[in-house]
Amino acid sequence: MTDHNEHPNQFALLRQRRFAPFFWTQFSGAANDNLFKFAFTVMVTYQLSVAWLPPAMAGLVIGALFILPFLLFSATSGQLTDKLPKTQVIRFVKNLEIAIMAVAALGFLTDDVGLQVPLLLACTFLMGLHSTLFGPVKFAYLPQVLHERELTGGNGMVEMGTFVAILLGNIVGGLLIALPGVGRTYVAVGCVALALLGRLAAQGIPQLPATDPQLRINWNPVSETWRNLKLAHGNTVVFRSLLGISWMWFFGAVFLSQFPSLAKEVLHGDEHVASLLLVVFSIGIATGSLLCEVLSRRQVEIGLVPLGAIGMSVFGVDLYFALRGLPASSLLGLSEFLARPAHWRVMADLVLLALSAGLYSVPMYALIQLRSPATHRARIIAANNILNALFMIASSLIAGSLLGAGFTVPQVFLFVALANAAVGLYIFLLVPEYLLRFIAWVLSHFVYRFRVRGDAHIPLGGPAVLVCNHVSFVDAILLMAASPRPIRFVMDHRIFRVPVLGWLFRLAKAIPIAPQKEDPAAYASAMAAAGQVLREGDLLGIFPEGAITRDGSLQAFKGGVAKILAQARADGLAVPVVPMALTNLWGSYFSRIESGGAMVRPFRRGAFSRVGLNVGPALAAQAATPEALQGAVAALLAQQPGQ
Repeated sequence: MTDHNEHPNQFALLRQRRFAPFFWTQFSGAANDNLFKFAFTVMVTYQLSVAWLPPAMAGLVIGALFILPFLLFSATSGQLTDKLPKTQVIRFVKNLEIAIMAVAALGFLTDDVGLQVPLLLACTFLMGLHSTLFGPVKFAYLPQVLHERELTGGNGMVEMGTFVAILLGNIVGGLLIALPGVGRTYVAVGCVALALLGRLAAQGIPQLPATDPQLRINWNPVSETWRNLKLAHGNTVVFRSLLGISWMWFFGAVFLSQFPSLAKEVLHGDEHVASLLLVVFSIGIATGSLLCEVLSRRQVEIGLVPLGAIGMSVFGVDLYFALRGLPASSLLGLSEFLARPAHWRVMADLVLLALSAGLYSVPMYALIQLRSPATHRARIIAANNILNALFMIASSLIAGSLLGAGFTVPQVFLFVALANAAVGLYIFLLVPEYLLRFIAWVLSHFVYRFRVRGDAHIPLGGPAVLVCNHVSFVDAILLMAASPRPIRFVMDHRIFRVPVLGWLFRLAKAIPIAPQKEDPAAYASAMAAAGQVLREGDLLGIFPEGAITRDGSLQAFKGGVAKILAQARADGLAVPVVPMALTNLWGSYFSRIESGGAMVRPFRRGAFSRVGLNVGPALAAQAATPEALQGAVAALLAQQPGQ
């Protein structure tokens, strides 16, 4: 696996064989899906007269037929992806796409309406099946070829590519089918050409071994769907993330489905205005997806999820107010629409709302990929696709019910934005890791300018002990911001009495410890809990000085860490110990100073003061004596910037 430091950013992945052919394969598939669907919808709506498929129903029927395979076959496709080499599955799916598009081309070219529409409806269902088979591969492939610190960037590129492909497919499909006399021929040629280009790109995807070749396929979609959902439910963080992603699709589907009605009935614009709204929304999603790597320091930063959720609600509510006061007018063309300043607020809300959705979804996808077992990853992604389909169907039913009850389109948007705030709060309280990482992200970006050096020394898997100097009341939060994995901290019991911070540390399941002479029972309980953290394969954070420094200097390390390591050796665990040093934090608001306590004078060192964390190579457990660890941390403290 290529080291994540070998390229500067996510765009460089497009020059690498492990990513580029896969990216263009999924891009061409998403573009073809939407070129075909939109061209077919426009043709049935404007160019044909089909008594049993009126124009008002055409979009709903085509959309439902496309989603149906996700409900029927996602469980099976997840099993196939885990059992077979992913390259083999991808190439089979692209071969299937060529066959489907060849049949679709015949459908577009025939003049027999009685044959044409049923044939294209069948192809719609089959293209849904094509996407169903490709879905688990799409997200299970990335963690097999990308380093953990590349996952956010890789997912951001895929999410961006998907929405750009959807946008281009819709635009090109609409333009081609509208060409007088030759439109259907051009659509037929375009669909087949995109399928062939996708298959050509798939040929360049490197061979990968199957993750679970001994898996026995269960062909019963009902029982396997239930089994996949139970499998995903076994990991609380993963399952709640699946629900969070499915909610994002619910949220987005409400907005996307109402764009034509919003453009015509509320904004008083023509069909070009409706297309503009789709362009603005797609640009927002793509931008948010690409920003994730920049904002996350190239790690899986789920602290961005609450930020995205806040943006989705704030800009959704503002969109309601921006739409509420628009005056009635005659039908506006694109230039007339853009000439009105009030419409720019609407577009700003849409692009920021979509950008927030990108920030919300990409880290969740990366977290699912990172936390799911490799042997079951595709089946968990398949469970996500099933939930996505169910949530999108629910969004159509709920939005339709609200509109039928007399709600206006802006009121539907307001309802969904407020519901998003409630859903977000519910998820973040159920899975505190999201909220904690968000607080850590805010602290490390907006209170301090936080720079981490040597973070590659933090193990990406297995148990480890992190030892660090203790400078302030927010040391643990800064270490959370630096680590790609959750950390359970052993902390002085007195810090739990500090308002707000005490609540946060209890939320983080920090382990309170008291001196053995002061409270032997609390000390023994803390040591037992620390040992359990390591037995479960997690990270344990310790501040061996035992208390926050009062003069800024490094204090002597106590022997608690040695006892924890001795217990780990007795349990048969080889636990590395990673030394860390927080720098330039002494004298800031959350640290003590010689002339007074902590948190007594805000901004006493100014806003955005620069602090750092230096991480050193791990020490083997047998070499990690308190003296050796203190020496390693002291050496890290002495490092100059850039070392």
